[in-house]
Amino acid sequence: MVPILIVVCGVLLLLLLVVVFKLSAFFSLIITSLVVGVALGMPISDVIGSIEQGMGSTLGSLALILGFGVMLGKLIADGGGVHRISTVLINAFGIKNVQWAVVLIGFAVGIPMFYNVGFVILVPFVFAIAAQTKLPLIYVGLPMLASLSVTHGYLPPHPGPTAIGTLYHADMGLTLIYGIVVAIPAVIVGGVLFSWTLKGIYPNPPAQFMQADMPSDEVVPGFWISLLTGLLPVLLIAIASGFTFVLPADSAALRVMSFIGNPIIALLISVFVAVFTMGIARGKTMQAVMISLEEAVSSIAMILFIVGAAGSFKEVLVDSGVGDHIAAWAGRLSFSPLVLVWAIAAVIRVALGSATVAGLMAAGIVLPLIESTQTSPELMVLATGAGSLMFSHVNDTGFWMFKEYFGLSIRDTILSWSLMESIVSVVGLLGVLLLDIYI
Repeated sequence: MVPILIVVCGVLLLLLLVVVFKLSAFFSLIITSLVVGVALGMPISDVIGSIEQGMGSTLGSLALILGFGVMLGKLIADGGGVHRISTVLINAFGIKNVQWAVVLIGFAVGIPMFYNVGFVILVPFVFAIAAQTKLPLIYVGLPMLASLSVTHGYLPPHPGPTAIGTLYHADMGLTLIYGIVVAIPAVIVGGVLFSWTLKGIYPNPPAQFMQADMPSDEVVPGFWISLLTGLLPVLLIAIASGFTFVLPADSAALRVMSFIGNPIIALLISVFVAVFTMGIARGKTMQAVMISLEEAVSSIAMILFIVGAAGSFKEVLVDSGVGDHIAAWAGRLSFSPLVLVWAIAAVIRVALGSATVAGLMAAGIVLPLIESTQTSPELMVLATGAGSLMFSHVNDTGFWMFKEYFGLSIRDTILSWSLMESIVSVVGLLGVLLLDIYI
């Protein structure tokens, strides 16, 4: 229990530094990583190595994604594409039903894409819709992010659930069908209904993320070209994923499609397309477009450092072995296999921050239970995924992305983002248990 208590004290220290002493989240995360690593018995050189490794591995996968994502968002916003798409959606669904529009978009984008990629692509649309409708930003944004989060945790062919399903030897088609059945109420309760209770939270996003001046209709691109430009990375990733089911594993065409469908390459291609459709085709010079892209990247410099530091904190927790202690403790609990794997994944998620790590560790622990208890492997995938979403907080990069992009305090981020994640996790478990009665 001592390692778990050290982690709890580390989280409290982090909150103390940020909330009471008003220290930057970046410095607070680095200091906390050092203190927790030493307290867990790691040599100081290993702690520093873990911080470097965590920073590098996190930014190695996210720096280009966040960079290209904010470039794409900036191009579409400056070119009038965001304005056009949000206007059409508002007119089609009506202001009263705008939450359902963003939920559908979140589902469509979230199934083939990692959460972080979907986040940076869709956030500009959230800001534009909120600005045009004068609706609260959390009211518009939380349902979309709930959709992204649920697809990240529940639904194949998303890589996390797919990897867990492979371990369990689950039928991916059935997992997807059951997952959609469970995901719908989770998004409705955790995203749509819960957002109605957050009227007292007032986001203050960085000014560069808000489109204050709407372009005139004469220069605004058409809806379909705007939509294609905005969702091009999603289409490229989805098409590449689809080809894996129809092409031989060793075919040259599949290698090409896998390259194009890599999130980084898909975003890079999309940025180049947007340079033309939202820049050159709108009468802008290449120099003006490049200046705009430089401004976009500079606007997220501190966000990158904070996300990287969160990755450092997570790496210290993983390298210290505290996850193994938690997994061993949780594995001794005596529950239904579905509840057990949910609880194990939830505990590891709260301690380590990574939904993917939590899901895969939990799956490895309970794998023998599937054959011995005859539990549905498809439902085990969903229970594991639901647990891996539980209470995202200060050791999760998703927490800091939401906080910094929406301009919230840690308290308000916990009351909105963290509770939303907890709700979709619990509702997901309840949905799995109900399905288990009838399957």
